[in-house]
Amino acid sequence: MLPLKQNNVTVDIGAARSEPSFRPSTSPAGRPYELADLVRALTGRLQMSLEVDRLLGFFFEEVGRLMTVDGLVYRHAATEVELLLGQSSEARMGFRLSIQGDELGELLICSGEPVSELLATQLAAALDCLIFPLRNALLYRQAVRASLRDPLTGTGNRLALEQSLSRETELARRHAQDLSVVMLDMDHFKTLNDQHGHHAGDAALRAISLLMKEQLRNVDMVFRFGGEEFALVLSNTSATAAAVVAERIRAAIEQLPFLVGERQVKLSASLGCATYLTGEPLDTLLQRADQALYQAKRSGRNQVASAD
Repeated sequence: MLPLKQNNVTVDIGAARSEPSFRPSTSPAGRPYELADLVRALTGRLQMSLEVDRLLGFFFEEVGRLMTVDGLVYRHAATEVELLLGQSSEARMGFRLSIQGDELGELLICSGEPVSELLATQLAAALDCLIFPLRNALLYRQAVRASLRDPLTGTGNRLALEQSLSRETELARRHAQDLSVVMLDMDHFKTLNDQHGHHAGDAALRAISLLMKEQLRNVDMVFRFGGEEFALVLSNTSATAAAVVAERIRAAIEQLPFLVGERQVKLSASLGCATYLTGEPLDTLLQRADQALYQAKRSGRNQVASAD
């Protein structure tokens, strides 16, 4: 291991395992790419964005002018960032990034190039340029995620639903794929709150949110629409498949062992499904799903209905 210590950053660099010949790098003018060139380029480019992927893309490009780089891998668990640029390989240098007590994730540069003293100095300078913009980008990402998330259940909120539906309907139209929305409303939720208190109601909403996430694919999305009502966005899902998913969730909620103190309380939900019709406004799609939901309510609750 070759430790690098900068002003506020400690980075551990693991030695690469392969031994290719060193590739001299050049500046745009054709002369050797020197440390001052690197710092100037990174300082300018890393001020251009607060998006983590763009910052690391700039970093990847500039480091590629110093050495042979096959790919770059970055992970930051707290903000659920996992990014691969280029191609991953077994020969890699690992960087654990932190600053002033803030963990900024793990950065891997995939390269078999030997770490010379000159290259170590250049990489240290590159990381010194990256670390503050990266921290700012992660803070920005956290703020954006918080603004799009329901604090009680951890699901997306109404704003996130609107943004996701806008994106998903465009993808469905462009690729001629199905897209379905399921609206879910807890049955007799006011009674649960009145009899057992709002803490029990909040716990039920969190439990239902977790259950839905477990029942869905990774590409599907759950949003709290308001109160005890949720919206599920199911990409590439037909009307028939959406009804099957909704019925599976309904049955799972009915069988959920939900305890209030030592007493088990039965939960149930009604669900309405609607499938996107090419060109229809988002409000219309949601209204059709909501109308199907209220049809399920009027028909006796604890069931699934589908829009025409």
